[in-house]
Amino acid sequence: MHHPPPFRRRLPAFLAAAAVLLGGIGLAAPAARAADRGAGFGTWAPLSSTGWHGSMLVDGVHTYCIHPGRPVATDPSTDHGTTSNVEGLNAQQLVSINHLVSTYGQTGDAVQAAAVSWAVKAVADRDTTLHSWGYTGDDLGEAIDYIMRRASPENSQAVRERALQYLAEAEAVPVPRAGGSLSLTTADNDPTHGTVVADVDPAATGTLRLQNAVFADTGAPDRGDVRTGQVYDIVAPATASDDGRPYTVRADATFSVRQAAIRYYTTPDQQESAGPADPLRFDLSAQDAAPRPVRFSPRIETTARIEDGRFVDEVRVSPADGVWPRHEDGSFVVISATADLYRTGAFPAESEEIPANLEPVMTLDLRTDPARGAGAYEVASGRVPGPGVYTAVWRIDSAAQDADVVPHLPPGFFWRERFATPTQTEQLVPMPPDDPTPTPTPTPTSPAPAVPTAPPAPPAAPAALAATGASVASLGGAGGAAAVVAGVGLLAWRAMRRRATTQA
Repeated sequence: MHHPPPFRRRLPAFLAAAAVLLGGIGLAAPAARAADRGAGFGTWAPLSSTGWHGSMLVDGVHTYCIHPGRPVATDPSTDHGTTSNVEGLNAQQLVSINHLVSTYGQTGDAVQAAAVSWAVKAVADRDTTLHSWGYTGDDLGEAIDYIMRRASPENSQAVRERALQYLAEAEAVPVPRAGGSLSLTTADNDPTHGTVVADVDPAATGTLRLQNAVFADTGAPDRGDVRTGQVYDIVAPATASDDGRPYTVRADATFSVRQAAIRYYTTPDQQESAGPADPLRFDLSAQDAAPRPVRFSPRIETTARIEDGRFVDEVRVSPADGVWPRHEDGSFVVISATADLYRTGAFPAESEEIPANLEPVMTLDLRTDPARGAGAYEVASGRVPGPGVYTAVWRIDSAAQDADVVPHLPPGFFWRERFATPTQTEQLVPMPPDDPTPTPTPTPTSPAPAVPTAPPAPPAAPAALAATGASVASLGGAGGAAAVVAGVGLLAWRAMRRRATTQA
């Protein structure tokens, strides 16, 4: 089998690759278009005795000669885009030309375009501009008048005046500073307030966007037309925090500034021209140097009782604004509170102030739980000193807090309960005293045993009475006689009982 030489076998592939490469180069190369006559005065031709003093239109953009004396770019021109690398022009010249063609050059007004053309040429090469069309002096105004009286005598004075005005303005434009910085501040007495300020080139303008904050004057998180040195007040509400944790404000900005560059067009063997360069854009950002603590104002509500001789208080602690702050580790800020317990003889009147003549009999202390934060806590005193009406007054003082708690409270924060609020006032009633002379309860007695009644005694004979040796008279008259009779009867009754017993 016949095989062609290696070179012949590879030639078609080589040609195909070369065609693709050249095609790619052709696609990537800048497109060339012939410039059209813009606005201005003079002769639209590569060379003439008066020249062309105005703009050249390339793809609808007004461009201006930067090499006075070269032929006008009537042939196809190539757009190289925005560049700051143009041979023979430094940064100051580039920013001045960019200012001229951007601020005044995009116009269809012939006088204005001619004035811009003269100013641009003077910035790029003043000496050549003066002497390219026959003027031999050193005064730019005279040179403009010398040429324009031939190109458009009725507009010569106006072109001259504007050209000199534009030139002075352009030469005063400083080379811009790219980049810059943003600064965020936090108010010393309130972390929900602060400022943001940009440090950029004076000619730069931009937009600002805030995270976790809004602008104080608008209530919006973003704004435009931001310039260097302007101080904007911001509000960073505590609601921006994550469940009470410290939070950070961030600012992002996008600025633009006129470049020390031009939109660069070239035409082989003819003029090079300048169009307006796109603004230089840059981004800046900043965030708080330290997280902002959540500020709050704690409050207390209480319900008291006396139990086993102790004052017992149910203390409900809560934030006035609904957010109990946390530390970065998630634990709740600990609040210390103190109550003074007062004793009076009767129920006192409720008031904002504590009566000056009262002194506390004891104090109660509370520290909230870092795992709970807000909630109800029960606090009990020691035994109260005795009967009376007791009322407790709770207070929260920033001066009595731990050092890590103080940033979470308003400066000089102090809160105190009203004196003698009904839920905080309880009475200890004394026990009734013992009676020193008690009346004994009568004890029931048993009835006395009955005494049998003696039978009536028979009448005594006078002789028997005589036998006793006592007379009735000697016994005391009738009473004595009765006693004698009773005694005789008793003796007879006993004698009869003995006989009966013996017989039985």
